[in-house]
Amino acid sequence: MRMSRFAALTSSLLLAATAALFGAGQAAAAQADFGYVALGDSYSSGLGAGNYDGASGNCKRTTRAYPALWAAAHSPQTFAFTACSGARTGDVLSGQLGPLNSGTDLVSITIGGNDAGFSDVMTTCVLQSESTCVNRVNQAKAYVDSTLPGLLDQVYNAIDSRAPAARVVVLGYPRFYKLNGTCTTGLTEGERAAINGAADHLNAAIAKRAANHGFTFASVAGSFTGHEICSGSPWLHSVNWLNIAESYHPTAAGQSGGYLPVLTNAA
Repeated sequence: MRMSRFAALTSSLLLAATAALFGAGQAAAAQADFGYVALGDSYSSGLGAGNYDGASGNCKRTTRAYPALWAAAHSPQTFAFTACSGARTGDVLSGQLGPLNSGTDLVSITIGGNDAGFSDVMTTCVLQSESTCVNRVNQAKAYVDSTLPGLLDQVYNAIDSRAPAARVVVLGYPRFYKLNGTCTTGLTEGERAAINGAADHLNAAIAKRAANHGFTFASVAGSFTGHEICSGSPWLHSVNWLNIAESYHPTAAGQSGGYLPVLTNAA
C-alpha cells in the first residue's frame, strides 16, 4: 500500500519549520512542495453543486466540488483540476492526464459510472416500467462485470506510469435512495432498490481494480447515509426538470459533507 503523501507533506512542513531555526529553511521548504491532480467525471467536477466556472465549459467544474475544496483547505503547491462532466474512461486517457508527472503527490478520481451507462439507466427507470428498469440495471451490471474492469485498468495503468510516486484515491459513488422512506420520485420501491444495488455493484468492481493497482478506494456510501434521495436531508438531486443534467448528482452539501471528508481521510 502506498504511504499517505499528505502525511509526507505534513512531516515536510514540520521539518521545514524546524530547519528554519538552524538556517536551513530554504532547503527544507523545498521538500514541502506538494502537487495534487483531480481527475474524473461529473462527481468530481462538481455538476449539481452550482457556481460553475464558465471557462470550464461543458465540464462544469466548480469551486464547490470536493477537489477544489480540498485544495483550498490544504494549499498544495500545485493543483490541476481536469475532471469533466460526462467523462468516460477514454476521456480521462485522452484529455485529463496532462498535469500528471513524477512530482505529483496526490491524485483523486471518480470514473466508471458513465461507461456503465449511468445516464441511460436513470432515464429508463424514470420513464419506463419497473421491469424495463430492472432489465436495464441488469444490463449495466453485466457490463460492469465483463468490460469495465479492463477500461479501469487502462486508466489506472496510465496514472501509475505518469505519476509513480503519487497516492491515488479512487472515490466511489453514493447509493441514490433511502429505502422504505417517504418519497415522491415516481419510482417504485423495487426500482429504487435495483438502482441502489447497481451502485453497490459498480463500487465493488471499482474497489477491486483500485486495490489491484495499489490505489486507495474511498467509499462515500457511509457519508451519504441519511442524505439519500427520499431522506429528510438529501445531498443528491432527484430529477431536476429545470436543469436535467444536475439530476442524480451531489448538491453543494453533498460535495462538502459527503465527498470532501472522505478524500481528507484517505489523502
